[in-house]
Amino acid sequence: MVTLLPFHKSILEQIHDPQTSDLLVLARGLGLRHMLYTLMKIYNSPRNLVLLVNASQEEESVIGEEVGMMGVRRPGLRVVGHEIGKKDRGGGLMSVTSRILVVDMLQSDIPTDLITGILVLHAEKVTALSLEAFIVRLYRGKNTTGLVKAFTDQPEHITSGISPLKNIMKELQLRKVHIYPRFHEEVKASLERRRADVIELYQPLTDSMKDIHEAIVQCMTTTLAELKRSNATLDLDDLNVENAYFRSFDAIVCRELDPAWHKVGLKTKQLVADLATLRRLLTYLLTYDPLAFHAYLETIIASNSTSASGGPRQHQSPWLLTDAANIIFKVAKRRCYTHSSGSTLVKRKEASPVINLVDDDEEEDAWDALDEIEGRVGVKSDKAKGKERERKKPWVPDDMDPVLEELPKWSLLAEILKEIEEEMMRQESLGAARPAFHPGSNTVLIMTSSTTTSTHISEFLSTLDADAEQGTQGRTMMEKKLRLYLEWKAKLSRLKEEGQGAVVWPDKNGETFQKEQSGDGISEALKRKDQVMKEKGTCRRRVRGGAPAVGSASGDIIESNLNGTTLLDITSLDFENEFDAHYGLLAPEQTVIVRSYSDDSDDRVLAEIQPKYIVMFEPNQDFVRRIEVHRSSNPGLSVRVYFMVYQMSCEEHKYLAGIRREKESFERLIKERGSMLLPVMDERTAGASVGDAIIKTISSRIAGGRKELNKEPSRVIVDMREFWSTLPSLLHASRLLVIPATLTVGDYIITSDICIERKSIPDLIQSFNSGRLYTQCELMSVHYKQPVLLIEFEEHKSFSLNVTSYTKAGSKYPQTKSAGPSETERQSPTIQHKLVLLSLSFPRVRIIWQSLAIGAEEDPHAGAGVNAAAEKLLRSLPGITAKKVKHVMSKVRSVRELCEMSKEGVQEILGVEPGNACWEFMHRGEQRR
Repeated sequence: MVTLLPFHKSILEQIHDPQTSDLLVLARGLGLRHMLYTLMKIYNSPRNLVLLVNASQEEESVIGEEVGMMGVRRPGLRVVGHEIGKKDRGGGLMSVTSRILVVDMLQSDIPTDLITGILVLHAEKVTALSLEAFIVRLYRGKNTTGLVKAFTDQPEHITSGISPLKNIMKELQLRKVHIYPRFHEEVKASLERRRADVIELYQPLTDSMKDIHEAIVQCMTTTLAELKRSNATLDLDDLNVENAYFRSFDAIVCRELDPAWHKVGLKTKQLVADLATLRRLLTYLLTYDPLAFHAYLETIIASNSTSASGGPRQHQSPWLLTDAANIIFKVAKRRCYTHSSGSTLVKRKEASPVINLVDDDEEEDAWDALDEIEGRVGVKSDKAKGKERERKKPWVPDDMDPVLEELPKWSLLAEILKEIEEEMMRQESLGAARPAFHPGSNTVLIMTSSTTTSTHISEFLSTLDADAEQGTQGRTMMEKKLRLYLEWKAKLSRLKEEGQGAVVWPDKNGETFQKEQSGDGISEALKRKDQVMKEKGTCRRRVRGGAPAVGSASGDIIESNLNGTTLLDITSLDFENEFDAHYGLLAPEQTVIVRSYSDDSDDRVLAEIQPKYIVMFEPNQDFVRRIEVHRSSNPGLSVRVYFMVYQMSCEEHKYLAGIRREKESFERLIKERGSMLLPVMDERTAGASVGDAIIKTISSRIAGGRKELNKEPSRVIVDMREFWSTLPSLLHASRLLVIPATLTVGDYIITSDICIERKSIPDLIQSFNSGRLYTQCELMSVHYKQPVLLIEFEEHKSFSLNVTSYTKAGSKYPQTKSAGPSETERQSPTIQHKLVLLSLSFPRVRIIWQSLAIGAEEDPHAGAGVNAAAEKLLRSLPGITAKKVKHVMSKVRSVRELCEMSKEGVQEILGVEPGNACWEFMHRGEQRR
């Protein structure tokens, strides 16, 4: 059951009115889905037909289950993945795919005038060309009284461009917007009444990790500076190291370089790909174990030294040649192992053997007896620990000294779990004094950023040595990974000598080594492992992964059982005890759930488990708010949160920068709402534009100036599969009648004589290679007098038929070209040649070009009252880019006023460096005088 907080109820009171259309912008983690569930329950009625659009399959299943638990049944939320027929009609709640809903509304398969309302999720994705805007336009054409409610929790996506909030409200035809950030007064009052017990743990990096971290940041700074220097004509002010910490950085680079992507050289493309690689390295440094991180670095070296054809690579990444890169590779290797010098090995071999008169076992017993006398039972002596460190595994090479540095958070996590266990035991001892009803369970919930990190933590906890020193508690796991690494390197070198490809990284369970061992089928290592697992079966704590592919503890038990050593004997009398020891249900205090951060489904996990102890292995502001909402929704529940973060690292900086970016986004939205002019909605009535419709039907092809009026509206027949593109929406916005149909020839039929086949650049290339385009042009030439081939290219790119111009930034490096064209390039025709051959084969086929994404209808009054000559002059000044022209024109009234401003005033408008360049250019003659 969903529990609503006071600020939830306040928001619902404002947006639940079916007579209004609203947009709700809420901070992530504050329970957006809770209000959606409640609204759907309010609107659920056999007499109401409410549609949910723009929801993913996972969201549809979760929303259906939640509203069903709230009593919305028979039929509940119906998910429609096909065309709506008569049997699907009726009242209630329905989730429909956007493309299917557009087709059904155009074909009148769904009664548009009888739809009560539409709920739009992910409103930040709505643009003038999106299907959701098309749906609302069709809906308002026949139903002006129905409700439209839009929801979003991504304020950062609504701050790019000019008036983004106004554009979304215009496309969805909304009149009100409600903005609720975390610093809203009602939200603060609701969440600060009951606070969770938060323990912030700032773990410092090791010295080697600090060196690698500083070296990676230095490489990123150098790469960014080189990228800006190589493309001085482009506006790359948004590219800095702070933005490079986020995944959206790749999208920023793509957006800035897309218009000239086909013009930039291989060096620029290499630099863009290097920035993505360095960003991943920063993340992997804090999440991967040292061996996996070192193996990833070796793959980078291999990919830069060898080309795809197997020869030496000509253009290597520039950052690999810097001193900082040398530090990265050397220190990363030193974290895993070191190599002994040859002289040390010779001295070790030539040294005379020392005869030990005391047996090792007897010496160990003597040290144990001394420890028992001193009251240090169970504590290993320093000598015993030193002997364990000196004892080398037989599979380790002689010249290798394993270091196997562990991540600092691993030992900190072990201390946290030990503290939690002691707290549980203390609470159990005070059980008589506690009230009878005490909400919450003793299940420990560990949250991570990815399933990979969850797997590492589960494996670490399943092999944890609690008696070992801090920093060596996961030695068993690291030795296992080292053995996997050595096996991988051996196979890699063997395949390299044979001239074959690379080998896949071995499985983490080490099954490769177990299959290659000889003997009686069961190795000594497996026997010892089974013995340890049997002893651990009586232990109190267990580890179970709560995320997919996480659950190493149970996986190890099953693996050892499959090897035939501890199979359960059903006929024995102790079968029940053995079954409970290995497969029985665990008490909450014996369970540790490891799970990665997700979306709003984390709220459901917290509500079902109700953990008293939550460990945030990596910071996440969304989950912090979910804990606040969960704590405030459950009075009497005590929650202790351990917040772990690496001190002075990109992890801490990324967390703080994310909070700052969200706060700035909300401030911009609030400021825009205060000065926003709501557009007047254009109601499309039957006789609103009869004159325009008549003019559009006049044919200009009739000779002699004779005009024939056609009272029927212009119509276009569109293939069903074309509704994924933006062209049908543009045709409908141009007041053409769009008729969906399943076409076997062509994609668009304008008249009985004109047929159009639409192709994007990648689809055009693929159709030429497969021969499909030849068949399509042949069919169009047979059935239509004027067949047309429409070639579309992306909006922000210059038109080019070169395949490499459509390679996205951040993808794999393009293949290095040789000095001259190869033999295959001389023989294989280009796309231009194929288009010429296509025109010669089908003379009646007309070829036209068009931009893929055309903006919305332009304002007829745009540009009125603007001095075009002054604007052109401003564009020519250094420091004033195309993006800053409008900003400068809004700050100064004339060019003369800009020239008379002081240097500080110009810098305040343009920034320090651009302002300095502009001011010096305008006053260059005065300085000479």
